[in-house]
Amino acid sequence: QVQVVESGGGSVQSGGSLRLSCVASGYAYEHYWMAWFRRAPGKGREGVAAILLDDGSKYYADSVKGRFTISRDNAENTLYLQMNTLKPEDTAMYYCARRLSAISSGSELQEYSYPEWGRGTQVTVSS
Repeated sequence: QVQVVESGGGSVQSGGSLRLSCVASGYAYEHYWMAWFRRAPGKGREGVAAILLDDGSKYYADSVKGRFTISRDNAENTLYLQMNTLKPEDTAMYYCARRLSAISSGSELQEYSYPEWGRGTQVTVSS
């Protein structure tokens, strides 16, 4: 059974850093989309960053550009999200998601583009 499992969340002060990890099992790794989403309390799920694994194309939400970096280690089947200069508004449950086929241009950070999801890891940023 395919599994997508996140780790690395925690509590940090404003201005700090965290690195999230996501291990996706069940399939060969190179030719798919993977992404990070987040859901803050009382809000919908928001696309944060996405990556096309075979060529490394990356997409970011405007709110995290310059602060967050998505990357992957194909040999380890692991996706990462390096989060720097964290702000209290980054507090959310962070989810890893995967898609095994092409995504329409402009939909890389849309929740409906991804059918496989992890259970999430909590990130809390205090001021």
